[in-house]
Amino acid sequence: MKMTWHLMLALGMGLAIAGCGGGEGGGEGPVVPPPPAPAEYADKHMPAGWWTDAAKLEEGRKLFIGETNPDVNCASCHGKDGKPVKAGARDFRVSDRMKLYSDSVWFWRISEGVPNTKMKAWKSKLSDEDRWKLVLFERSFGLAGKGWDEGKKAWVDAASVAAAPAAPEAGK
Repeated sequence: MKMTWHLMLALGMGLAIAGCGGGEGGGEGPVVPPPPAPAEYADKHMPAGWWTDAAKLEEGRKLFIGETNPDVNCASCHGKDGKPVKAGARDFRVSDRMKLYSDSVWFWRISEGVPNTKMKAWKSKLSDEDRWKLVLFERSFGLAGKGWDEGKKAWVDAASVAAAPAAPEAGK
């Protein structure tokens, strides 16, 4: 009987920890790559020079917390520090997960929302520029100082991306 009680206690504690978001994945399940951005978003990238632009980052912060537009308040679900305050919201602090999102995928998800979740589309309320500012700010939680390098298909030091020549129509 004592052995059964200990086994049940251990199992219960493990389930409680998993249910409370314990572990590296932040309670969001396994870390797996997101689906690729659809064709209409695949070639969209952060405007040239923005990865290191402190003013654009601050504008993104103000958008994120609802200061710029009270109808848009990402922090109401994702938390002011990137730690979700509502169930199901993505935890932007989990760098192992967030580094799997290219800038195009991130922009697509903000623009179109995420099916079968509470994440709605924001393209009708936010300009392209404002959605890029959100990508810029949101990446600062788990990928601070990083920028997406389309050539390498990876997050790299933002200064190295800023130094690269701009692609035509960047951000359009």
